[in-house]
Amino acid sequence: MLRRFHQWGILLLLAVWGCGRGAAAPNADVVAASPPKPAATARVTERAANTEGSVLILEYHRVRKKEARWDRSTVAFREDLERLYRLGFRPVTLVEMLDGLKTLPPGASPVVFTFDDSDPSQFKMLDDGSVDPECAVGIWAKFAEEHPDFPVRASFYVLPPTPWGQAKWIDAKFEWLKKHGCEIGSHTVTHRSLKTLTDAEVAEELGGAKDFLAGHGVELQTMALPLGISPRNAALLESAPWKGGHVVHRAALLVGAGPAPSPSDPKFNPFRLPRIQAIEGDYGITYWLDKVESGDVQPFVQP
Repeated sequence: MLRRFHQWGILLLLAVWGCGRGAAAPNADVVAASPPKPAATARVTERAANTEGSVLILEYHRVRKKEARWDRSTVAFREDLERLYRLGFRPVTLVEMLDGLKTLPPGASPVVFTFDDSDPSQFKMLDDGSVDPECAVGIWAKFAEEHPDFPVRASFYVLPPTPWGQAKWIDAKFEWLKKHGCEIGSHTVTHRSLKTLTDAEVAEELGGAKDFLAGHGVELQTMALPLGISPRNAALLESAPWKGGHVVHRAALLVGAGPAPSPSDPKFNPFRLPRIQAIEGDYGITYWLDKVESGDVQPFVQP
């Protein structure tokens, strides 16, 4: 009897010792496997959140050596990038703006770069297939290497049949822009004032642009109005009959002349979005950035 009691006692002690070891090991493993707490995302600026603030939608046409009415000089374009970055702006596409600016980092203000007419100075390839460092995309790509939080992200409004010239590079350019998160939209087919056209002609302009973009793997979402002029039947911008279906846009851009309302502003009309022309002088880009820097214009600021 005593011998049996002794055996049971030894077994009990072993069980208690084993449980103690088993309890300790998992706790140690859990502590070792616990991931580090993520660092808080630093705010781009110390500006207070302002979701009712204005949004800068910039309008570029050509980027060339010398400044002209519709041309931004290459020097001035670099300065635009530098100043916008310093002021806490970060690039978004028009679609990202329509989607609520969810990709914008805390403390940043959005800036939408738009390029009309698909001029070769916007995007040029060299013979070896690399991007020309002196075109707008090349200048921006170099800036983005030094400032990764200011990537090439813009909305390009193109004209068929050969946007940016260089027919052999069309597909490569489309793929480059899509890969970098850019938006490609419609500027119609012939760039005629839509106000001068019949409803059927407007539908042809909008539908032809849609078909052209679809042929390059682009789903149409937004457009820039030629000359900033809407058709007489403005409802066609939202939905126009085409080939048994419809051409649908989410937004349409005007030409000039000031900041756009925030998407949360009751005055926000996606089919009447104003832009700031990338030129000097009254109501040009420098004029409005001076207003932001002086505090006369309060931009949207991400919480």
